Amino acid sequence: MINDSPFVKEETRLKVNAIIREVGFEPDPQARGLAFRRSFLIGMIYDNPTPQYVVNMQQGILDAMRGTSYGLLVHPCERSSLTYLADLRSFIERQKLFGVILTPSISEDERMVKMLREFECPYVRVASVMLDKPSSMVVTHDADGAMEAAQHLADLGHERIAHISGPPSFRSAHERRRGFREALAQRGVKLRPSFDREGDYTFDSGIAVARELLALKPRPTAIFAGNDEMAAGVFKVAHELGLEIPRDLSVVGFDDSATALRLWPVLTSVRLPVRDMGTIATDKLFGRLSKKNSPVSEETDIIPKLIIRESTAAPPK
Repeated sequence: MINDSPFVKEETRLKVNAIIREVGFEPDPQARGLAFRRSFLIGMIYDNPTPQYVVNMQQGILDAMRGTSYGLLVHPCERSSLTYLADLRSFIERQKLFGVILTPSISEDERMVKMLREFECPYVRVASVMLDKPSSMVVTHDADGAMEAAQHLADLGHERIAHISGPPSFRSAHERRRGFREALAQRGVKLRPSFDREGDYTFDSGIAVARELLALKPRPTAIFAGNDEMAAGVFKVAHELGLEIPRDLSVVGFDDSATALRLWPVLTSVRLPVRDMGTIATDKLFGRLSKKNSPVSEETDIIPKLIIRESTAAPPK
């Protein structure tokens, strides 16, 4: 006969808890997810071609998840693929995610957001402009950072200034280009059509476009690249041509990633704290930002800032 008295049950519970503490057992998040009919996974969906951006965003998300039972599932995709939306639908259905963090340019796709709403899957979007309600957004204001870059180069005395933008599928590329052009116009400097070129946020595209720009006569005395990867490509071509940075050519990047500090001379770049952005997006997903005494506001905005280093100087005389 089984003794099910309250005293025996309590004694059994205490013994089980003691064993759990002794062996250091922790419940598996996936097993818990099955019990609750949902997973303890957060998805990060991206199509960004810049490896450092992706790594920094992951680190920020993991910072916010530390001490929780949640796991991170990183899912790359190609927005240009014909099966892009179908593949993402299958991924979300299969994983039963707790929530999703969307990075540019996926975050700018309203079809993707509509799908998540259909699944009632919480999400936070990281984007250069406000696209949704504040509780679902981390806004990076890329145009403001690009304006600082333009003002810096114009104030140094540059007039022949070129810009290498990111791919048109990224809203950030348009915002950075817009901010750059507007700030130049405010300083009385026009961005010449021949100096306005398109890259794709990769090192190789920076090389290809820099070769075109630096073959022009007269060539630009300064180049603002839409991210640090493309700026690194500009450095490579300048060195190949025997141009000295910043004596012969000033270069500014965007993101202020680890790449900026590895170049020589060290790159002037617009700082976008990507790791912090990942942390803030995850905190919003967990609903932490609505809690009293939270150190981060519900209306979180990321303000980019130009970090001036050795890659910019007055134009050659």
